[in-house]
Amino acid sequence: MWTWSSSTAPAASSAAPDRRAIPVPPEAHRPARLLILGGTAEGRALAAAAEARFGARLSLVSALAGSTRAPLLPAGAVRIGGFGGAAGLAAYLDAARIDLLIDATHPFATRISESAATAARAGVPRLVLLRPPWRAGTGDRWIETPTVEAAAAALPAPARRVFLTVGARACASFAGRNDLWFLVRLVDEPERPLPLARYRLLCARGPFTEADERALLVRHGIDCLVTRASGGAATAAKLAAARALSLPVVMIRRPPPPPGTRVSSVAAAVEWIEERLSHICIHRVPGFPLSRE
Repeated sequence: MWTWSSSTAPAASSAAPDRRAIPVPPEAHRPARLLILGGTAEGRALAAAAEARFGARLSLVSALAGSTRAPLLPAGAVRIGGFGGAAGLAAYLDAARIDLLIDATHPFATRISESAATAARAGVPRLVLLRPPWRAGTGDRWIETPTVEAAAAALPAPARRVFLTVGARACASFAGRNDLWFLVRLVDEPERPLPLARYRLLCARGPFTEADERALLVRHGIDCLVTRASGGAATAAKLAAARALSLPVVMIRRPPPPPGTRVSSVAAAVEWIEERLSHICIHRVPGFPLSRE
């Protein structure tokens, strides 16, 4: 703090500036705003980690698509429902004064990721948090296909009872396989019957254990698994169970990842937030010192 007596005070023109006298716009006092896209396990973990790390420095909201009836809710505020494409998301970013955007959606949620990439071009820093994919290991019998339609055609000839874990919409691609019986696992019961000639529906939410998955496969006489290369720990046990039973796995490859900066861990995403927060604070009030309190 600057202090001087009346006899020694320098002239006004040569006095050192007192930064306390600089008016600080009200906007400078608000926390930075982070929007997390995705109701994934990674999205929830990121919301919890960000809240714990940054506290009042950060105001966060997680946007969930609303595709499940009782989603697991993350820390912080939650918005459920779509934005109406890239234009709608851009309008939301502007109206909500979002400072940072993290796309933590499912690896197969290409539409919202494309919207995020387009909407963020207006100047909102964007990061993609993309979970690592599963990798085939010793003992795995994977048949990799580029699309769900290709997966329906690639089912090995001996297969007659198939465990299908591709989501309700993708089941339509298997409608023509009347020679097969399907065990279909979904999080929620679909609004209408699935377009499959012979199937049984199982509604359950992970995480699952290898022992339970192996028992499920044996109980239903499953001789082939069809799944998407989603990655993540919550549903990886089915792959271990298939390996233990020497069952073939038809694996649908991921679509190309969205453009932009990507990380594969929550810790790396938190560090990205820290770096961007410092940048935002420095530039929000030109000439005003950054507070590290």
